[in-house]
Amino acid sequence: MTVQMYAELKERQGPLGPGPAGPEPGSAEESVSCGEGEGLAFGAAARALGLRVREFELAVQLGEVRTVRTGAGPRVEQAELTRLTTAEGFPDALVARLRVVGTADGAELLGISQGRLTRLARGGFFAPVRFYVNRYRAVVWLYRAADLTELAARQPELLSGRTPPGLSAALAAGEDRRAETWRARRIEQLLARTEEPWARAAVLAAALGPDDLASVVDDLHERGRLRELRPALIRIRPDGGPLRDVIDRTVTADDPREIRRYRAALTEALRFARADRSVPCPEDTPRSGGRHRSEDRPRGLWRRLFGRC
Repeated sequence: MTVQMYAELKERQGPLGPGPAGPEPGSAEESVSCGEGEGLAFGAAARALGLRVREFELAVQLGEVRTVRTGAGPRVEQAELTRLTTAEGFPDALVARLRVVGTADGAELLGISQGRLTRLARGGFFAPVRFYVNRYRAVVWLYRAADLTELAARQPELLSGRTPPGLSAALAAGEDRRAETWRARRIEQLLARTEEPWARAAVLAAALGPDDLASVVDDLHERGRLRELRPALIRIRPDGGPLRDVIDRTVTADDPREIRRYRAALTEALRFARADRSVPCPEDTPRSGGRHRSEDRPRGLWRRLFGRC
C-alpha cells in the first residue's frame, strides 16, 4: 500500500480546505503586511542571501524565506535577511535545504538504484518539488534532497530488500503519483499565501480542467472570476505546441480520486467565498465613463449569457 502523501503534506503545511490559510504565527511560511516601499525586492534579497534566482524561488515556495505583502509587491524585510544570515551554518545550511536532485543524484545520495528511487517516487513516498519537459517531451521530476534523506531516516527499510507487496501491486497496475503529489504540494504552498476566500477558491480551481471546473461552478461569471484570480502552478509556460500540452496535462488533476478531492474542496471553498462576498452581476457593474445601465433596458446578451444572479 502506498504512503498517503496528502496526509503528510497536511501535517506539514496545513489543511487543503477553505478555512484560514495561514501558517502558524512565527512559522517559516508566515507572511505579514507592511507599508509600501519597505523590504527588498526578490532579486535584491536573493543577492543578499547568495542564492540564484531559482534557488530563491524555491526558498519562498518552501517557506525558508518569509515574504511580506506591500503596495509595491512581495518583499523580504531586512529583519528576515538578518535572521537567515545570522543562523548557524549560513549559507551552507540554507543551500543544503534548497538542494534539488534528479533521479540519478537522488539515488546516489541514498545509495540505492535509480529504479528503486523511481518506484518510491511513483508510490508517493515523497513529492517532487519541480519538473521540466525535456527535448523528448518527457517530464523530468526533481526532488528536494532533504526530503529524500528524511525518508531514509524515517523508513530505512524502504531502501533495501524487496519492494513492499502493496507498492509492487500498485506499480504493476500503472500507478504513478508523482504528478499528483507535486500538485498537492504546490496547491498547499499557494493556499498558505492567501486568506482571501475567492483567491483560495481560485487556487483549488487551478488543479482542475475546464470540464471539471464547470461541473462545480455552473455560473459563468463566477468561473470568470476564478480564472482571473487563478495562480499559475508553474512560473513559465511555453506559448503553445506539444510542450504546452505536456505541461497542461502535468498540472491538471487526472485521477478520478484526485479530481473528486479537488472538486469537494472547491465546493466548500466556494461556499465560504459566496458567504464572504458574492461576485457582482455583470449588469450591476458600472460602465466606463460612469454611465449606468438603465433599469428599463432589456438585459439582452448579459441575460442570455449569465441569467439571473
